[in-house]
Amino acid sequence: MKDGMRKARLIASRCLLCSDPACTKACNSGIDCGRILRALYFKNEDGALRLMPEKIDCTSCSGKCMNECVRGKIDNAVDIIGCLESLSETEKEIPDTKDVSLETDFCGFHLENPFLLSSSVVGSNYEMVKKAFDIGWGGVCFKTVCKFIPDEVSPRFSTLTKEDTRMIGFKNAEQTSTHTLEENLEFFRDLKRDYPSKLLIASIMGQDEEEWEYLARVCDESGADILELNFSCPQMVGENLGSDVGTNVELVKKFTAAVRRGTKKPILAKMTPNITDMTVPARAALESGADGIALINTVKSIMNIDLNSFISEPKVDGKSCVSGYSGKAVKPIALRFTADLEKDPEISGKPISAMGGIENYIDAAEFMSLGAGTIQVTTAVMEYGYRIVEDMIEGMKDYLAKAGMKSINELIGKALPQIVSSDELNRSTIEFPKFDRETCISCGRCVISCFDGGHQALVLDEKTKKPIMNPKKCVGCQLCMLVCPANSISPGKRVDKASLKAG
Repeated sequence: MKDGMRKARLIASRCLLCSDPACTKACNSGIDCGRILRALYFKNEDGALRLMPEKIDCTSCSGKCMNECVRGKIDNAVDIIGCLESLSETEKEIPDTKDVSLETDFCGFHLENPFLLSSSVVGSNYEMVKKAFDIGWGGVCFKTVCKFIPDEVSPRFSTLTKEDTRMIGFKNAEQTSTHTLEENLEFFRDLKRDYPSKLLIASIMGQDEEEWEYLARVCDESGADILELNFSCPQMVGENLGSDVGTNVELVKKFTAAVRRGTKKPILAKMTPNITDMTVPARAALESGADGIALINTVKSIMNIDLNSFISEPKVDGKSCVSGYSGKAVKPIALRFTADLEKDPEISGKPISAMGGIENYIDAAEFMSLGAGTIQVTTAVMEYGYRIVEDMIEGMKDYLAKAGMKSINELIGKALPQIVSSDELNRSTIEFPKFDRETCISCGRCVISCFDGGHQALVLDEKTKKPIMNPKKCVGCQLCMLVCPANSISPGKRVDKASLKAG
């Protein structure tokens, strides 16, 4: 990343992403400052550059954009001028995306793009989904419908934070739709009438075979394009519901077969991550009539113990419970399960709709490179709104163009050959770190981490205060590179271990 762009990104990371940015209104030059900051926040760098004028002159306005910045009411205003100046110093290499297509086919349905709302509160009535569709989402997996209405708790959300990052992780005790079945079916009919080209997935959950079959039939008749079977919600009250099903192969078989009797539409079985080997229930679902797999649902969790009251969160009248964890922190778990399924010979090639910690086009591209055909999002929408899809679409098109791909379908599965078992990894060489002493800021973080958490291979030069590496101690773990705040350490030369011993 060029220095100017990196600085601009760091500045934008402090932006509050206001719904109606005061900075944009204050700009005398008509620059959409708020939209530029939002594009940078979601790593849509080329999108930010597209919005930049050829020349900027911020010398005559006395920083009106920064004076109006809402962040200034909390601590210090975002350095908007510094961000714009850093962008203006960045060489523009904006790709031509007119021939790049995000259109794809999934379970026989043609989508304008693979970005879907996942089954949750973000897609739980007509007005919400209408707004999302108008902004650009390719489809929705509607909030799980049942014959019963759950008695929900209050509050039902909590977050895991770190420094200024407010939602590293997100916990919810939410259950299924609080609308009646008839109300939900009416939402389906209205959405398919008004948005026939958008994908409508009905998430369903029954209490027995009869209910599963019935729900499949009435959702099919009301316009659902695909049925998603919720075998994975971790906080359902009652037996044989949610993740209790996803960890029980016999229930997976029984309920999938019941749904197949109720519909000829495509079926996705939504799997739980609260299991060691997801391939076992996934195979069972496919053998019993499912066409594809959706994954992952939330991870069972307890977090944020208040050490004064000793109550976890969310606090419901002095008590809490185990419930679902989501957000950016679960992405590595979701990526692992996606790869597990796609590399399984009995599942490979089946449609996969993936979710778990997706906030931007890079997250989405990672899942698709492991075999996912569509991407579902909830937590990021709850935090930032439906508008994130704008940067997902633009960023993905730019990425594909730069990678020489014309269609998003070319991306699917490209990372799979590089995911191997641990015994297949190269263990005969060491890749030493490479130190850029010009950009090193002499903070000593690498030395501390190497000594206290590594192999004591680094020391600070007494004169320059720059790190010096002892190759006889360095094992190439590259912990130093990971902790360097200035990005002054990079992968260096790969050396054969035998030659080191000989030397």
